[in-house]
Amino acid sequence: MKRAHTALLFLILGIVLVPAAGWLYLHFGHPPVAVADPMLPGEERIARSTLLARVDEERPRSNPIPINEATLREGASIYMSECAFCHGVPAVQSEVGVNTFPKTPQFFRHHAVGNNPPDLADRAASYHWFIENGVRLTAMPSFKHVLSDREQWEVANLLAVSETPLPESVKKVLAGSTD
Repeated sequence: MKRAHTALLFLILGIVLVPAAGWLYLHFGHPPVAVADPMLPGEERIARSTLLARVDEERPRSNPIPINEATLREGASIYMSECAFCHGVPAVQSEVGVNTFPKTPQFFRHHAVGNNPPDLADRAASYHWFIENGVRLTAMPSFKHVLSDREQWEVANLLAVSETPLPESVKKVLAGSTD
């Protein structure tokens, strides 16, 4: 009987003390919150797997905008005005994006973004989800009320092919040329 009381006492203390210790840890500013702070153990893995599962579940299942030179050029123009500041352009990374937490993906160079869908349509649909919804607790805002759905798809299509050779007209737009 005494053993049961002791176990119950430790259970109750655990239920009270563990949350109280967690609250004190957070309340007194001990968690890593600065960009330069090291990550908590498992933080990146937990955040990435949760995010990618949500994207996979909610991303559109079809791409209404064809991936061709004209739509890629339109996407590049929008990208230059809305995205390049943080995500960089070919051969030039963003000094802002590489200093955010987590680091902002720099497109047009090989980068790991988790489990990329195998085909361009699926990849574009995943990028569309990110553009439309943004990512909480990162520098990525939602563009749902900034860009039309078509514009979101044009940028998503561009990002889906960002690691492949691009048409010259698209490269010119990404280089800042207005011809």
